[in-house]
This record gives sequence, C-alpha cells and structure tokens, in this order.
Amino acid sequence: MEAKKEKCCGGIILKDGRVLMVHQDNGVFAFPKGHVEGTESEEQTALREIKEETGIDVELDLEKRIELFYHIEESNVDKTVVLFFGKPLSDLKPRAQEGEISEALWVKIQDVEEKLQFKEWKEAWKKAQEMMKEEK
Repeated sequence: MEAKKEKCCGGIILKDGRVLMVHQDNGVFAFPKGHVEGTESEEQTALREIKEETGIDVELDLEKRIELFYHIEESNVDKTVVLFFGKPLSDLKPRAQEGEISEALWVKIQDVEEKLQFKEWKEAWKKAQEMMKEEK
C-alpha cells in the first residue's frame, strides 16, 4: 500500500544562544512544528504552529530553511518537515499548548543535540549549526 504523505512546518527559533523547543506529551523533544492546514503556505503554517505550541510570535527568515524527510512505519506515512530559522518578536516566556505539549522551553544551543532522539532531527540540527556558522 502506498504511504500517506504529510507535511509539517515549523521553526528553529534562536534567542541569546538558546533555541525554542517543545517537549511533546509523547515524551519527544522537537522544534515547534505542525501540519499544513487547507491552503496554508509553509510560512503561514510555521507561524501558526509555533504560536499555538509555545505562545510566542516569531519572525521567520524564509531564505533559511531546512527540509527533512522520514517514513513512519507504524502508520505508513512519508513525512516532510520544513523548518525556517527565526527569532521571537517579544520576550514572552514560552507556554505549552495543552493537550499536545507538556513543556515549551528555551534550550542552550550546546544542549539541543542531546535532547533530539531521532536520527533525522539530529541531521537537521547539524545542518542548522552549519548554516549558523556560515552567518558569522
């Protein structure tokens, strides 16, 4: 049977040497992201999902994006995740989205990799770090 295709968009949001992350109710740490709804653009999805999951409004850099692909065997889904770099528009403290996210938090850049559990997310984070180095 052909795999169902899903697309999610979100962000790698940076502030003062820290990255905005969410600790999902299923125990997984990730960057805030979620499914594209209706005719939303990648940018609209990312902005909406980051706000829903963390309570934070952000500005995205659409030139700086990372894509990752993986297959979820249990549900036979081919998943595409698009992450944009961004920054918060305020100093608000993150707050978790009830029912999906147990915690939204700022994580020191050097601690991000150890929180990521899946190979594809670790690879995406490595790409992100390379892009951050190029900027300096």
